[in-house]
Order: sequence, then structure tokens, then C-alpha cells
Amino acid sequence: MEVAGIPLAWIIFGGVALLSWLVSANLQSKFKKYAQTPLGLTGRDVAIRMLHENGIFDVQVTSTPGHLTDHYNPTIKTVNLSESVYRQYSVAAAAVAAHECGHAIQHATAYAPLQLRSKLVPVVSFSSSIVQWILLGGMLLLNVFPQLLLAGIILFSLTTIFSFITLPVEINASQRAIAWLSNAGVTSRGTDEMAKSALRSAAYTYVVAALGSLATLLYYILLFLSRRR
Repeated sequence: MEVAGIPLAWIIFGGVALLSWLVSANLQSKFKKYAQTPLGLTGRDVAIRMLHENGIFDVQVTSTPGHLTDHYNPTIKTVNLSESVYRQYSVAAAAVAAHECGHAIQHATAYAPLQLRSKLVPVVSFSSSIVQWILLGGMLLLNVFPQLLLAGIILFSLTTIFSFITLPVEINASQRAIAWLSNAGVTSRGTDEMAKSALRSAAYTYVVAALGSLATLLYYILLFLSRRR
């Protein structure tokens, strides 16, 4: 299918790529801006306090190299904060640290979407390591061995499903973070909206990633359906 002589797939991919760039640029801009707004606690302080106030004492807060590399590791129970977030006294650092602690709370309370995502991690990791080669081979052999592309589509669909399961996990972690920051008095009326804005921008990156994965999956499905009979 074409629009004004341009394949629809290229239009979709181009649109998703542009949206991804805009969302990423907005996220970087927001965090740079809110990193200049001071708070009385570092990201590390916020993380430790939030964990303890939620009755979690078996999760360590560590510093990890890089920028926006913050994550929660449920296997070894660590909240890993990027170096700037770990040491910084700012709204941005507090928002990121609280968000990652939101995942630790999800883990401690057996939040269903997080449990499902964790169960899919080994499967998705395996499929991701081979799916591109299978899809490439499937496209090259589409009219000779279409089953190969079908296998690639099935494997890639796991990645797409994983992307959409990630959305409620990330959104819920941000909701927990925003509520705690406000209730604990870490943020005030003036900085509450900044924390919300920063975490909202971060959530958009996951939405775009999920839509991009869905668009790619649909492309391969259409390619499979359009093969020569």
C-alpha cells in the first residue's frame, strides 16, 4: 500500500522515528531543566527514605555509571541510580529515584503486571537475540519458505507484547512516586508539578517504544500476507 507514491510502511516508520526523537528530546530537556531546581535531599536520600517508609529494608540503593541508566533489579534487589541522580539535590533526581523505588514496592507487593513482565524477560531475551536473523532470512526466502518469516513474526510478537506489558508497570511506578513525594513532603506545591511533568515525559518514551514495536510487527505481518501464492 502506498500514499502519494510512498510505501505506507516507510510513512509509519518515519512517523514513529520522528515521534521518538521528539519525545526523547523533550525528556532530555525536562530533566535538564528540573535538575536545576534544588530539593533538600539527594536521589539516594529519597530512595532510602521511600523504601524504609514503605517497610522495605532488604533493597540496597547503589550508584551506576551513565546518564538516565537508573533501574531496579528485582533479582538482587537493588535500586540502581545513575551517578548524577544518586548525588544530586534536585526535583529531577528525586523523581527518578522515587520512580525506581516504585518498582521495588511493586516487587514487594507482588504487583501482577511486574510479575508477568519478569516471567517474560528470559523468553524475550532469547527471542531478541535471534529474531532479527530469522526475520531477515524470512524476507529473503519469503516465496520459497514463508514459514521462516512466520516464525520470526511469532518471536517478534513477544517483544511487542512485552512492550505493552511494560506500560502499566512504568505508569504505576510513576504514580506511586508522585503520590509518595507529595505525601512525604519531599516536593511542595510548586515542585509537585515538575516531578509529574518529568515522569510523564519519561512514560511517553515507553508509549512510543510500544507503538514502534507494534508498527514493525504489523509491517512484517503485511509482508507475510502479501507474498506470492
